[in-house]
Amino acid sequence: MENYLFEATVHNEEGVEGTAYVEGEDKLSVTVSSPTSDKPGTNPEELFGLALTTCLNATIRSLLKARGLKNQSRVTAKVQLRREENGVGYYFKVSVFASIEGLELDRADAIVQSADKRCPVAKLTQNASTITLKTVPYNN
Repeated sequence: MENYLFEATVHNEEGVEGTAYVEGEDKLSVTVSSPTSDKPGTNPEELFGLALTTCLNATIRSLLKARGLKNQSRVTAKVQLRREENGVGYYFKVSVFASIEGLELDRADAIVQSADKRCPVAKLTQNASTITLKTVPYNN
């Protein structure tokens, strides 16, 4: 039997025109809509951005704590839906920007790059040609 720390079962039966939800009482349920429509709701682009920024920043904060640092950190992602050059299909172009307050850029970058190798969501996309990660100065 495989050991795990957490498991979620997530359902979507209507694509990007309906509801997606996490199985269980008082769990997340969201209205989904196409990112190209003006209908209310979220979409895969936003959900992916939330998952990646949350996980990567949690990993950065864990590494800071392990080093005895209490610096604030921030991760921002710009997720674009783009059409394949051949006109058939789509892909995500993701630009991720991470920053750590009060650290020199090279030291902050070392922590960010280490977090990128440890973050479970980032591991799913490692070596993806459509994702870039850049460490930037922390601005309030």
